[in-house]
Amino acid sequence: MGRAAPAAAAGKSGNWKDLRARVLSAAVLVPCVALCVWYGGLLYGALIVGAMAGMAMEWARMFGFGLETRRGQLCMAWAACVGIAALAGHWGGALLVMAAAIVLGPALWAGQVAIGCAGLSLLWLRYMSEPGAGVVLFLVACVALSDTGAYMTGRLFGGPKLAPRISPAKTWSGSIGGLGCAVLGGMLIAALLPGALPGALWRGAVFGALVAIAAQAGDLAESALKRARGVKDSGTILPGHGGLLDRFDGLLVAAPMAALLSLGAAGGAAFWYVGLR
Repeated sequence: MGRAAPAAAAGKSGNWKDLRARVLSAAVLVPCVALCVWYGGLLYGALIVGAMAGMAMEWARMFGFGLETRRGQLCMAWAACVGIAALAGHWGGALLVMAAAIVLGPALWAGQVAIGCAGLSLLWLRYMSEPGAGVVLFLVACVALSDTGAYMTGRLFGGPKLAPRISPAKTWSGSIGGLGCAVLGGMLIAALLPGALPGALWRGAVFGALVAIAAQAGDLAESALKRARGVKDSGTILPGHGGLLDRFDGLLVAAPMAALLSLGAAGGAAFWYVGLR
């Protein structure tokens, strides 16, 4: 009995042991990403292509092909080529390059497709929709808010596990908290962006929720992959977060969803105006 309280306290404090590293990483990462998104051009293109290459490397490493191997190097270069082709305006060619990655084998090809679709979607949303920077910021912010909200509320309130066989740390309270944060963030961003149309608030809420659900699905999918491969993190490049895949796994699902929705918006408008003609 006498040892139970300290043990419980230690376990509770352990839930927050990575908070400082996460905050410090975010303090560097968020301004850099926001600057690249807002500035656009080659700066944004380089960010996306670099992220695609880095995530492809982490995916290959999870299957035993590190950067020192020929196949690992090829995975990294292949993903970069997909992004570069899109930046050059060859969208069809980018899709063909991505499809041709089947020569790497089914497991590595799946990574090329998942990462390639997300990267191409982020490029498409920035350069082919209006307002490009605002659209990407809405998407990235809602994904980040969902992740941060889930982290904070899950550790504050705990409760039943969301998917204990896939990711024992995730809880229903965290999932709901992340959803709520994304909804509030979506409402705020959609209403404040230049040229906001009537209904921006409720549309921001609805599509903020959709982005959060997609992001959490991507998070669970990556967790399932890591569990199947027997790894804790996809990498170590981001202290407190792990690898690029660990940080941006939500975008692997959310970005393609947003790009598909944008096809239904009139005149290349933001994807949360889908259906308006």
